[in-house]
Amino acid sequence: MIEDGKIFIGASRNPDDSINKPEYLDLKFGNRHGLVTGATGTGKTVTLQVLAEGFSRAGVPVFAADIKGDLSGIAAKGEPKDFLTKRAEQIGFSDYEFDQFPVIFWDLFGQKGHRVRTTVAEMGPLLLARLMDASEPQEGVINIAFKIADQAGLPLLDLKDFTSLLNYMGENATELSSQYGLISKASVGSIQRALLVLEQQGAEHFFGEPALKISDIMRTSNNGYGQISVLAADKLMMNPRLYATFLLWLLSELFEELPEVGDPEKPKLVFFFDEAHLLFNDAPKVLVERVEQVVRLIRSKGVGVYFVTQNPLDVPETVLAQLGNRAQHALRAYSPREQKAVKTAADTFRPNPAFDCATVITNLGTGEALVSTLEAKGAPSIVERTLIRPPSGRVGPLTDGERQQVMDRSPVLGIYDEDVDRESAFEMLAARAKKAAEAEAAKRAQEEAAEQPGTTSGWNLPGFGGDDDNRQGRGQSRGRSGYQRETVVEAAMKSVARTVATQVGRALVRGILGSLKR
Repeated sequence: MIEDGKIFIGASRNPDDSINKPEYLDLKFGNRHGLVTGATGTGKTVTLQVLAEGFSRAGVPVFAADIKGDLSGIAAKGEPKDFLTKRAEQIGFSDYEFDQFPVIFWDLFGQKGHRVRTTVAEMGPLLLARLMDASEPQEGVINIAFKIADQAGLPLLDLKDFTSLLNYMGENATELSSQYGLISKASVGSIQRALLVLEQQGAEHFFGEPALKISDIMRTSNNGYGQISVLAADKLMMNPRLYATFLLWLLSELFEELPEVGDPEKPKLVFFFDEAHLLFNDAPKVLVERVEQVVRLIRSKGVGVYFVTQNPLDVPETVLAQLGNRAQHALRAYSPREQKAVKTAADTFRPNPAFDCATVITNLGTGEALVSTLEAKGAPSIVERTLIRPPSGRVGPLTDGERQQVMDRSPVLGIYDEDVDRESAFEMLAARAKKAAEAEAAKRAQEEAAEQPGTTSGWNLPGFGGDDDNRQGRGQSRGRSGYQRETVVEAAMKSVARTVATQVGRALVRGILGSLKR
């Protein structure tokens, strides 16, 4: 039942429950994206594992988030179990064999996988504002901060870099507002408080260096299998917005870095976005529009994006329309919203005259799904009621010891496990502040020396430039001009502003979701 150039998903059934035919996902349409939906406990994770194994076996790298820890078992060879062998017999899967797959474990917190990070600069203002749930005025200030950093050559690597830049902006809001538009001190303060919340939620682990290289999630193993990158997301899900923003950043990085390849014979990478509703919950319209644009365009770069969620209504219609390969597990229809979800799911399939989709969706058993994939010329196949094939890898999580063994022989071992803190905006601004303070101290010393008695010569008659008159004149001049000694922050910020003014033409270029173009 396994065919070259295709992924065997399972076998469809006739209305009398007899086996109809095998169902496949054609690899040349694997970059046309997909959707796996269904209520909790209906078998979505196993379907995800079956697809990931199929792509890996075909030499396609895979990236997937592991919300519950169950997907980690894909790194171990499957074990004979009654329900697995029974399913194989049910669908006539005589070629069923157990196998293990090359896996790289990743974890933002570095506990259950290799550390994965990006820099604040690479994240970009749009996604950072989304991460902080920033208001429109706050988002404007964030954009100005990135503009200043990009133009002045101030690397924003971690949160302390961004915080130090915000400090400068708050101290010099009036001066900078004349150059970049209104910078409210209240908005700056709100952003700083939001950054503090992010730090408490663990976001500081995500920002820093060494930043993740896209090439390290696009590897193939020595036996030709595509590497499966599994992101440990059980702890990350405690902060759903960070989880969604991270995956969206990764998707935008793929979009910006990969070249156009058209429609390859098989995808260059397949990206599984589990708990996809977190991406769109309370998302501003501009972000949803850009996600839809990325999903539409990234196909030509050979990347397939598969959204995994409970309810098809979790995905906006503009994005839903881009998803060609679909597996719909059982849905419940108790509430009006659930009934609407059933109707939406049924209406998105190419009808099968043998059954009513809306009725079948509520009666599907565990491990059973309505499946429709793209076939000749990219047209969707007629929907079929399908028993999903059993996976070849282990069903269930690895033990901590087994996970560590996989990490110990990882191809990226030692690359991302230690933090690197090179000179960046925090150190550069601190150095400029110190230099400005030293210059101000020297200037002040010169003024005090010039005011000492006996340091000037000339007539001592009143009104002819005597020392007393000079001192009085200098004092009056300072009073009229409102002269006050510059603070360290003000002096340093003026240095930054001068640098910005001379480097406008060297501003960095950002992509569709605000991430840096390299």
